[in-house]
Amino acid sequence: MSNNVDIPELGFFGLIRFAWRQLTSMRTALILLMMMGIAAIPGSVIPQRTSNPIAVRDFFEKHPGTAPFYDRLSLFDVYGSPWFSAIYILLFISLIGCVLPRAVEHFHAMRALPPVTPKNLNRMEHHTVFAGDAASLERAEKWFKKNRFRVRKSDSSISAEKGYLRETGNLLFHLSLILILIGISFGSLFGLQGEAIVNTGERFVNVPTSYDNLRLGKLTKESDLGQFTITVDKFVAKYDPKTNMPQDYTAYVTTTDGEVTKKQIIKVNSPLTFGSTRVYLQANGYSPIVTVRDSQGTIAFQGPVPFLPQDGNLRSIGAIKVPDAQPPVGFVASFLPTFERTKTMGGVSIYPELLNPRLLFSIWSGDLGLDSGIPQSVYRIDTEKMKRLALGSVGVGESYQYEGGTITLEGVAPWVNLQIVDDRGKGFALFGAIFAILGLLSSLYGRRRRIWVKVTGTQVEVAALAKNNAPGLEDEVARLVESVK
Repeated sequence: MSNNVDIPELGFFGLIRFAWRQLTSMRTALILLMMMGIAAIPGSVIPQRTSNPIAVRDFFEKHPGTAPFYDRLSLFDVYGSPWFSAIYILLFISLIGCVLPRAVEHFHAMRALPPVTPKNLNRMEHHTVFAGDAASLERAEKWFKKNRFRVRKSDSSISAEKGYLRETGNLLFHLSLILILIGISFGSLFGLQGEAIVNTGERFVNVPTSYDNLRLGKLTKESDLGQFTITVDKFVAKYDPKTNMPQDYTAYVTTTDGEVTKKQIIKVNSPLTFGSTRVYLQANGYSPIVTVRDSQGTIAFQGPVPFLPQDGNLRSIGAIKVPDAQPPVGFVASFLPTFERTKTMGGVSIYPELLNPRLLFSIWSGDLGLDSGIPQSVYRIDTEKMKRLALGSVGVGESYQYEGGTITLEGVAPWVNLQIVDDRGKGFALFGAIFAILGLLSSLYGRRRRIWVKVTGTQVEVAALAKNNAPGLEDEVARLVESVK
């Protein structure tokens, strides 16, 4: 007798059904969710091109051996990489295939009648017997309806069920995760996020070239940007004179949306709205207005230069790059809005307002690297291949002469950092998060239980069963018995 067993082939459609069952299992969904969390770790550890291209460039310079390997693995663009997108899409499909059939099944179960009364109620966890008659059954029915039980009544017994809210909450939680994923996907496909530093008196036009950094959605085109402009008329910052802590930030702006021009105000928690686009006041600082002349007195550079704040007193650092000077010069500088010299730290700012502004700098001559094609920070100068000419400082209206020219501090203009966001999927994500919390609370605090009441002659039996050993059933049965007796 042969021991060989013929195993039927699955075939193409059988293989598809098998793969679908594996993908839509709860175990697979949990594994994919864990994989997504692990896959997101490199995005928080390794600098990303979409948010900080300068840091990526520095990483290539410091790690020339490993950086190309990281780049081939898309570790500098984790959230846009094919492997992260694959995990994301598989998780999305898995959740849908896992939750929707359960939701349909749960819907039908909620509409169905409770199960019939078992013959042997004495086998239940909670069982009690007392004297009664047919009127006890009527009183039990009234008690069940009053306490919102689903009831199934026969001639001599009642089956009652309550607590489907627990399973409903569990399904609502998982459906909310799908809604959150839809919101995130919609935002990443059709949204945008950008930042722009705008000096007071200057105008921001909503075109790509006006942004300091701009991230468009996968399906968002530059032509989809809203046609609006923002002119920063004035910026007012109030500080506590005792603690130097900020009390209020207000930007007075003039906006143009189409043919409508308005005078408006932007505060930290009060953004401007242009359709689905919101404009937030994110940060502020100062832009020294300087004029740089060469040895012949010709203006090589003139205008405001944004400086980056370093502390609460708005001590700021920046770089003034003058490629048109002969030879090119650069100023590695610090701006102090309220200058004071100390013995230990030298020049410091003791207050964030412009009470005694002063610009401190070192002057460097040589190649500024602007023609190399490599992105570089507007706040720094690579002085490795440059020659230092001098150290100096100027106040408003003062000039400093160095070998090859002069620099004059003409004034100071406050700047504001505007964050422009168009996240059309945030509504889905917000409602998904709210529903997820409600579903989680419902699943945690809901109690699924069944209670049976059976009348046999002059004897009444009451039995109850709680799913997952939910507490409180014994007290509930005691209240039922008290009302029925």
